[in-house]
Amino acid sequence: MIGAIDIGGTKIAVGVVDDDGHVLASTSCPTDPASGLDVAIQRMTDMLRKTVQEAGGTLNGVGIGCTGPVFPELGTIGKVEFMPGWEGANLVQMLSTCLGVSVAIENDADAAALGEWTCGAGRGTHNFLLVTVGTGIGAGLVLNGQLYRGVGSAHPEIGHHVIDPSGPLCFCGAHGCWESLASGPALERWAQAQHPRLKPLSAQEICALAEHGEPDALAAVQRTAHYLAIGLANLVTLFVPECLALGGGLMQAFPLFEQEIVSAIHNNCGLVPHEKVHVVPAALGTQSGLVGAARVWLNRYASA
Repeated sequence: MIGAIDIGGTKIAVGVVDDDGHVLASTSCPTDPASGLDVAIQRMTDMLRKTVQEAGGTLNGVGIGCTGPVFPELGTIGKVEFMPGWEGANLVQMLSTCLGVSVAIENDADAAALGEWTCGAGRGTHNFLLVTVGTGIGAGLVLNGQLYRGVGSAHPEIGHHVIDPSGPLCFCGAHGCWESLASGPALERWAQAQHPRLKPLSAQEICALAEHGEPDALAAVQRTAHYLAIGLANLVTLFVPECLALGGGLMQAFPLFEQEIVSAIHNNCGLVPHEKVHVVPAALGTQSGLVGAARVWLNRYASA
């Protein structure tokens, strides 16, 4: 059994996962960063012990998928604006001391990619990309059977590559990056600005209206699909993966976006064998965070 901890800005999910990717027991709590890091560590430890007891058996190790920048080799996390006081914390060391087992950490997008690669849509491939589209856009890459990291083990911020330099300013400092044009909040902002007769709606509500043919909602979805598709076509040209899986809240409405994605890849990726790239919905759904976190530990320690 592998302990799994998925740390997000609003929620911490904790569970126990077997090495085939089955979640045996799970629970969650608010992240509540205002209570401090020590309190969060205690809550994670308590929840993990509870799920281990519920599942039965012995805990082999713990994997963590954490939002924001992380330093996997050091076990520390970087600066996350909405988690003050956590910067520089060595979560690996702290949890290992509390639980008496080895612990490994990755960025949550990389963790999710490992989960989908081994237990979901990317099973059996050597080159795989997972793109999650929701509140932001994140991506994890498995290239030649290895999780890709940049210099200093950095996670590449693919969601912030520039699509349209005349586009809106993002918190990352760029104008018209992918996330600022094709994420859920980008869809919501444009829909409200261009069609003020619509009350403020969530991305999921806009997609539901589009599925029923509401013209303004369809226009908003089509614009978002256009920018999403350009970014995905860029990834196909750059990496030519065997499989490109799409997850996250916005991709629950994948059929609304599919045709634009297929067309953009066909029209823009002529120098690579794009027809061999399978673009599919992610397979693990709400379990992706925990399955991915467990795979973080297995990826680090299973062959050791």
